[in-house]
Amino acid sequence: MTMPAKQKAPFRDVAFPPVDLDVQTHPDGVMVVTPRAPLDVESPLVAISFERAAKQFAERTAFAERDANGAWSRKSFREFYADVYAAAQWLLDQGAGPETPVMFVSGNSLAHATLRFAALLVGAPIAPVSENYAKLGAKSGFERLNHAIGLIKPRFIFAETAVFSDAMAHCAGDADVITRAADEMPGAFSYDDIVRMQPTEAVSRASQNLDPDRPAAYMLTSGSTGKPKAVIQTNRMMTACIAQSLWAMNASGAWEGDLLEWLPWSHVSGLYVSIATVFVGGSYYIDGGRPLAGMFDETIRNIRDLQLNYYTSVPSGYAMLADAMEKDAQLREAFFLNMRLMLFGGAALPQPLFDRLQDLAVASTGRRVPIISGYGATETTSGCMSVYFHTEMSGIGLPMPGLELKMLPRGDRYELRMRGPMVTPGYLGREELAAEIFDEDGFYKSGDTAELVEPERLESGLRFSGRLSDEFKLDTGTWVAGGALRLDLLKALAPDIAEVLICGENRDRIGLLAWASPAAQGDVLTGVRSKIERFNKDNSSSSRKIRRFALLSTPPDPERGELSEKGSVNQSLAISRREVDVARLYADPPPEDVLSFD
Repeated sequence: MTMPAKQKAPFRDVAFPPVDLDVQTHPDGVMVVTPRAPLDVESPLVAISFERAAKQFAERTAFAERDANGAWSRKSFREFYADVYAAAQWLLDQGAGPETPVMFVSGNSLAHATLRFAALLVGAPIAPVSENYAKLGAKSGFERLNHAIGLIKPRFIFAETAVFSDAMAHCAGDADVITRAADEMPGAFSYDDIVRMQPTEAVSRASQNLDPDRPAAYMLTSGSTGKPKAVIQTNRMMTACIAQSLWAMNASGAWEGDLLEWLPWSHVSGLYVSIATVFVGGSYYIDGGRPLAGMFDETIRNIRDLQLNYYTSVPSGYAMLADAMEKDAQLREAFFLNMRLMLFGGAALPQPLFDRLQDLAVASTGRRVPIISGYGATETTSGCMSVYFHTEMSGIGLPMPGLELKMLPRGDRYELRMRGPMVTPGYLGREELAAEIFDEDGFYKSGDTAELVEPERLESGLRFSGRLSDEFKLDTGTWVAGGALRLDLLKALAPDIAEVLICGENRDRIGLLAWASPAAQGDVLTGVRSKIERFNKDNSSSSRKIRRFALLSTPPDPERGELSEKGSVNQSLAISRREVDVARLYADPPPEDVLSFD
């Protein structure tokens, strides 16, 4: 007999570090929270930990990807190490160093990983950008790619396949292009020739003598409040961030086996998981699938192939996975056979989906599996907070060692600010912004808010409650906490609605534009009407009550920046670019396909 998760089935045995916090409370209610555990960093240089891991785990699979025939192509640590050193030698021969960034416009691949580690070994800053800048940019004249190249000024650009030849012809300028399709990109260097180089002692000397506080990466922000900025990340920041993650999760043993990930390396979450996995000797399998219609079948195929201990995705990916496992018991059994940790990021995981996943885990194993998340920003390298304890609620956890978290009261929420070795010194070419992003005590101002999962119990962790930038005023002067409202609505409208856009800035009422969930069945508008009516009974104030609702017929457009590679929707940008839909939402009288709750 299946025991649903709500009957409190036990968790799988996973070792978490203890929650032990130093909390300083100021007279004005501001709290500064710091873990008492020390931050244990093996070395402030990525190269040192990489070299140690390559020797320690020589015959294990380091990276794997499917080849043209669909079979897994694997590189052992020994083989991967040799390729990295060959590429590092080539970079040195070309004069690579701190002033010669290497930009990556390609997706995740073995070749991408090889060149990335090679650049880190010789001190050339890496700059991975979304492959969509090159794949989908032709209509806009490659506007976003040209902006990134103009900002970072790369000396080398890795464009793996001929798919990127048009973008390189229009945008590469004086940069040297590295590719596996040299025949189709005149003047480009062949990656396959590069990894045949014979390395010398110059590589080891270069990697040993790096300055850990010089830029090692330039990571682009999302661009939700303007053109993307290039966040400076150093080796010291990188190794501090990875040490935090290993402290929080490595005791579980989750990273020591096979790991399957699709998260793009142009985003910090995907990038640092792929580096941390190397440090612990895990085997990183590159997932060619995506949580998108027509692409998720590849992810399911890969899950069936591997015996995963750990899995990470975004909420939309977990929703698609839950749908698939509810229809396919064999897939469910394969997924949960060895599963020890599930991690989500990119957006909050709706509580109903959290509960569905636990029901599926219990149906397969009789136990719940920890579902955890982290929190961070590009400016904090990656995740600097984590759920490192058993919980039954979706949340963002607590600070990890090395991080000081300042919590400023804002009603029943807190504004989050951070200080520690994982925090950026600033932005490339935008030194004047330092005064805006740091407070008087040197804490990075994240612009995000959170609330306690359990009132008066900080040790139960924090839950994301929205960005300050998502707050707006109605024309009546009433403030709307858009981020917190969005999370509550996704919970109230599940499983019919996948995402909502909260409208109403400088208008007299709140309206919703929404995308229906693939799991929605029957008449979506009828189901949504009753759910909004119930929601409004408990939320009658003008800052919470929903007055209009309409479904969107076209998906978020990644080319226009509405959808990130993680699957999260840029609220303000999507609303600004859907003027026709917003006008329809607020038309008087409303059209037939717009629900009114006036």
